[in-house]
Amino acid sequence: MDKKLLEILVCPICKGKLAHDKKASELICETDALAFPVRDGIPVMLEDEARKIDSTTQK
Repeated sequence: MDKKLLEILVCPICKGKLAHDKKASELICETDALAFPVRDGIPVMLEDEARKIDSTTQK
């Protein structure tokens, strides 16, 4: 994922910063406990496509 793109992308719900999980190919919003998929290098920033994550296991 391009660093410049990651710097300007924000969570579509809370407008907060996102963390990139390279291994899972996801963008993580810790505030909303959501993981947005990155498919073929393209972030899918739709709430319906995001999966809920357990916020207690996040860094």
